[in-house]
Amino acid sequence: MRSLVASLIAASTLGLSGCGFTPLYANPGVSHGLASIEVVAPAGRTGYLIREHLDDALAKDIGASPAYRMELQLLEQRHPRGLRIDNVATRYEYVLVATYSLIALPSGQQAKRGQVRVQLTYDSADQPYASIAAQQDVADRAAEEAARRIQLELAAWMAARPKA
Repeated sequence: MRSLVASLIAASTLGLSGCGFTPLYANPGVSHGLASIEVVAPAGRTGYLIREHLDDALAKDIGASPAYRMELQLLEQRHPRGLRIDNVATRYEYVLVATYSLIALPSGQQAKRGQVRVQLTYDSADQPYASIAAQQDVADRAAEEAARRIQLELAAWMAARPKA
């Protein structure tokens, strides 16, 4: 069974290579470029979370000097949804907007600018501690998704840049 799966994967890869498909991370310099980004996030819990998720997603090389500095600005919003008859929300919509600016080092020139928006919903619990845990969980999930989207945008940008 395993050999059948392996041969199917090999055949599909061979078919894709004939049409000019190249995996994003096969482009020279993409992985190294992503690993050389220093993330500067705003203070606060969500800033800390997105910086941690970005460091993981970009596979930050802590031993190397950064080639880029990413400056982040975050906007968080929470909207009540599904109001009960007593005007208490049963669900909330959490929106995280992350605006980033990639600065080339040491020149200080802006290399890229972008923005990602993540919308998630979560249940409102009647117990106060459960409600706090739900709010913290949704902020962590949103920060993780925003980091993933930023990583994909930067990888595509680096792959499309002319090589020096």
